[in-house]
Amino acid sequence: MNLALWIAAGLLAAVALLGGVTKSFVPKERLAAQHGGEWTRHASAGFVRTLGVLELLAAAGLVLPAVVGVAPVMVPVTAVCWILLMIGAMTTHGRLGQYRLVLLNLAYLAVAVFIAWGRFGPGHFTG
Repeated sequence: MNLALWIAAGLLAAVALLGGVTKSFVPKERLAAQHGGEWTRHASAGFVRTLGVLELLAAAGLVLPAVVGVAPVMVPVTAVCWILLMIGAMTTHGRLGQYRLVLLNLAYLAVAVFIAWGRFGPGHFTG
């Protein structure tokens, strides 16, 4: 169980890192021109960058607290925050009729639910 939770957290952290870097450093106009980035046309550059920073923080929060052994409870807390972020992403993509992206975000949400359930419950970190 512990290994499965580590793998899930690592994969989700990689997704968050990629999304965070993209939203933080790629110009909004370039994002808007890509499939899946159409939502940025109606968002401010500051909002897009803020989401990027949140995703970068999520990438760190999904693995670093447990790796360094400082406040490992932040791993499932970060997973819950990721769930909320994915609900927003699913809503946004759904409004744009991008149902494949809704399903992709649903998969990310399911992984985050698994991490939150596992780390708050049977796979919690012992001190």
